[in-house]
Amino acid sequence: MNFRNIQFNPSHLLSGLRPWLNLFIALWLLGSFGLGWLVNSFLILLGLLSITPVILFFGFRWWLQGNLVGGCCPVCGNEVTGLNNTQLQCNSCGEKLLIREKQIQRFSAEGTIDVEVTEVSYNSPEDS
Repeated sequence: MNFRNIQFNPSHLLSGLRPWLNLFIALWLLGSFGLGWLVNSFLILLGLLSITPVILFFGFRWWLQGNLVGGCCPVCGNEVTGLNNTQLQCNSCGEKLLIREKQIQRFSAEGTIDVEVTEVSYNSPEDS
């Protein structure tokens, strides 16, 4: 390693700080001339712009926790997830589903009656 090529350049170190120093000096001068209200309003605006994304993030999470519904498809039993009061399609069987009042139901046209079929065994008297 050759130590002769290493040089110390203080102007290179301060080049990254120069924009921040200029901003600080400008704000200090505005405050000293009685324009402190301008500096305060700028800082308040900067604070609001920095806190707004945080508030929006937590607000969206709160809304999502109240409206995200998960359950099983009533046709095939596959796990499905969707938003409350929306329609979706099961990824496994392709059945159209409706999420209403945090319940997953089959989507059917108005006036359709949904029935469940049960198998009944019948032994005729002739079979015995």
